[in-house]
Amino acid sequence: MKVAVTSQNRREVTAHAGRCRNFWIYEVEAGRICGLKFLELPRESSFHDAPSHGPHPLDGIQVLITGGMGDGLRARLARRGIEALVTSETVPERAVQAWLDGHLPRTEPRSHGHGVDHDEAGGQVCSCGGGCGC
Repeated sequence: MKVAVTSQNRREVTAHAGRCRNFWIYEVEAGRICGLKFLELPRESSFHDAPSHGPHPLDGIQVLITGGMGDGLRARLARRGIEALVTSETVPERAVQAWLDGHLPRTEPRSHGHGVDHDEAGGQVCSCGGGCGC
């Protein structure tokens, strides 16, 4: 099993998972961490900028742990079969171990600073212009 942790600064669990391009990827077997690698994505591969359909470099992970994300990204990840978890834990390895132990401190996804506009039909659209599906 693979668990990805957002870590834009390579030290801490960071927020705004949709814009994040740096991830720690943990290999987990039998409830233990057995491998670790760092994945750095080009800008166009961040969830915010990548097409919502089609292959993505994080396909194949089962869990994404982050410090923050919106409901739109959570739904997008769920469609890819990825469980998205938002936590207040800031140390990546501790976050993964806490998840494995069933004690990961969780917070709810919330708005991530994008404004919401209305289209001509009255529906909501993200005003960021990035097509993030907020």
